[in-house]
Amino acid sequence: MLHSLIVKDYMEASLVTFRPDQGVLAAIRKLVDMRASGAPVLDHTGDLVGYLSEKDCLKVAVGSSYHGEFGGNVSEYMTTGVVSVDMDTSILDVAKMFLSAPYKCYPVVTENRLVGQISRHDVLRAIDHITEKASFA
Repeated sequence: MLHSLIVKDYMEASLVTFRPDQGVLAAIRKLVDMRASGAPVLDHTGDLVGYLSEKDCLKVAVGSSYHGEFGGNVSEYMTTGVVSVDMDTSILDVAKMFLSAPYKCYPVVTENRLVGQISRHDVLRAIDHITEKASFA
């Protein structure tokens, strides 16, 4: 039944995003304030160019111990070559992707434009939705 559910029905469309030229310390503050584990990075045209995760942000602390200074731009710490999914990808396929990769979420794009994000939690909501429907049948 999960193969019939698709990403666009469970993704989060309202997202925190960053720019590559944004200060990483401000980005960390925003992630903490929003209780987010990471956020997509968009260029000036709105194209997805990277992802800044909690793990990426830990590089700030490690780097400061070697260089004696905190900071820099998001572009210095973000992950590039981001794996993304399409809105019409099945929830089952996304669940398989999560099982084979360390990611907590995937950006959802259409023509390299960010339209949302799908997380492990969103996949669990889809599973709960299916099992709830089945229990009423």
